Amino acid sequence: MTHEDAGHYAAKHGAGVQPAPEIAEAVRGKVKDGHITCAAMHKIASDLKTTPAEVGMAVDLMEARLTRCQMGLFGYAPESRIVKPADEVSSELEGAIRESLTHGRLPCLSSWEIAKRLGLAKMDVACACEALHVKISSCQLGAF
Repeated sequence: MTHEDAGHYAAKHGAGVQPAPEIAEAVRGKVKDGHITCAAMHKIASDLKTTPAEVGMAVDLMEARLTRCQMGLFGYAPESRIVKPADEVSSELEGAIRESLTHGRLPCLSSWEIAKRLGLAKMDVACACEALHVKISSCQLGAF
């Protein structure tokens, strides 16, 4: 979505689509001033044993705004994104990233799996991607 489309998130899902009631209730409990964090959305998905995409759809349908991406890619004030290129990237991390590319990009879920497997913070993987000029794609919540 472009900045001009901001606030029209429900339109991504078509007319008549409704979130599951239990997801909508959980989301309502975490939305503050029209915003909800990436971490809160993932926690809801885990607690309700559903997918992050289902929670993301509910957030879109409620016209709430996703903030504080755990990869540092968007949702921070004042600069929007906080991820910065890593000073160094280990060969092990670079190899894991390059092996996981899909159409030249690293899916968000793959970046999380790499972080877990290598004992790194998610942001460390994002910083490595910045240094390697690799874009992260396919947000688990459907934001990008």
